[in-house]
Amino acid sequence: MSIAMTPDRVLNSVEGVCRDATTSDELLSGIADTIHRAIPHDGAVWFGVDPLTLLGTAPSRVERLDPGLCDTFWHLEFHEQDVCLFADLAHGEGAGAMRHSLDNRMGRSPRYRDFLQPQGYQDELRGVFRSGESTWGMVGLYRESAHQPFSAEDVSILKSVSRPIGAALCTYVRQSAPWLTQPSAPGLLIVNPAGHIIASNNEAMNWLRELWPCVEDSKAELDPNDLFSLRNEKLQVPTALYALISRSRAFASGRESAPARLRLRDARDRWLVLHASTLAKSEADAADDVAIVIEAAKSAEIAPIIIEAYSLTRRERDVVAAIAQGGSTTEIAAKLFLSPHTVRDHIKTVFEKVGVSSRGELVAKLFGEHYADPLHASMVHVD
Repeated sequence: MSIAMTPDRVLNSVEGVCRDATTSDELLSGIADTIHRAIPHDGAVWFGVDPLTLLGTAPSRVERLDPGLCDTFWHLEFHEQDVCLFADLAHGEGAGAMRHSLDNRMGRSPRYRDFLQPQGYQDELRGVFRSGESTWGMVGLYRESAHQPFSAEDVSILKSVSRPIGAALCTYVRQSAPWLTQPSAPGLLIVNPAGHIIASNNEAMNWLRELWPCVEDSKAELDPNDLFSLRNEKLQVPTALYALISRSRAFASGRESAPARLRLRDARDRWLVLHASTLAKSEADAADDVAIVIEAAKSAEIAPIIIEAYSLTRRERDVVAAIAQGGSTTEIAAKLFLSPHTVRDHIKTVFEKVGVSSRGELVAKLFGEHYADPLHASMVHVD
């Protein structure tokens, strides 16, 4: 395959899309079109990610991939050793091609055997999108056997657009709308290995409808308790839920060190937290069921992701946290073992990054505009 665009044109085009897009879906659509012209491919998957957990979340875009292999995709990501895992790319090279990484020995890759080959794909190019030190999105591109494998130039192009795309996804999180209603009670549901909800409370089903509402004109006869059936219709696929369930089982088996926990926005732009844990087996040969708790995010849950969206350094985040707790300059200096002058310099830099001019405006900007939970307003104290 020949490259239709020069690297500079690709970068300029991507930067234009990131500048002009007004929604996250418009952003991914424009970026996907540009990348397809620059790096021709036959299938693709695009995800925004939670920068602290690297779990896929909205926005997402899937092109010409078998929806029935979604859970296989996430199982392979967390349970199998392989090349170019997203977590490795996020902490390493940023992009990589499977065939090149395997030196053409494709049979060594579980992802090739179980995900690519069944769909007729012979190579995969993966990349992550960063802003500062954080990862805000990821992509997988796929080519069929009739085409040449991805080249080193393809990898280089994908690396070159990581920063503008990461910054755009970061900005989308930062500019998310406040909550529209009061949060409801936590929801609890139990999912069996087949993807069926075998037990739930009303709150859980309400949260699921807010997270992944069905398209109104769908003619399909859907089982509302069958999560995986949604993949086969033109619905908002709950990819994040598949990833969460797979992470839970990987954690229970010792393959993952971090518990299954995800923060994301629902259809009304409210921040939610999902926790998943594998239930203890009552019988030796029993399959693993997974319990999922869905609840509205508290300020302590969502503050880190919002603060990170402004590319604050670790020390600047410490200062912001102390300000949110009502600390004076002298108190913050003593707590962080800094001089008052250094604290004032950090505060000045934070004001410039966030675009505010006072401590009260800072706290309102970071928490009030993005996380309008009146039940927890008392948790923020300002001078």
